[in-house]
Amino acid sequence: MLRKLAIFMLGLAACLSLHAATPVNVNTADAATIAKALDGIGPAKAAAIVAWRQEHGPFKSVDEVGQVKGVGASTLDRNRAAILISEQGGTPDAAPAKAKKPPKTED
Repeated sequence: MLRKLAIFMLGLAACLSLHAATPVNVNTADAATIAKALDGIGPAKAAAIVAWRQEHGPFKSVDEVGQVKGVGASTLDRNRAAILISEQGGTPDAAPAKAKKPPKTED
């Protein structure tokens, strides 16, 4: 009995890891991609995310995704690591790199 329980638990863990959220850039992805990638986000919520983005412009933070109707705090927290924020792809909450000033030279 204990062995069957252990096998069941391993199988369950494997299934859950396969269903882990895939990172998605909510500023560039379409609704179908968002729905497929995020846990608890179906087609209607994904369409609402895209509609919010079209109305308000790109998301500036993961927390801002929580302003979309139907995306609650628990859904946001569950997907936080999988939500990428940038306008052109890249890393989550990516900030543009600042240009370095050339060192001063004496003439």
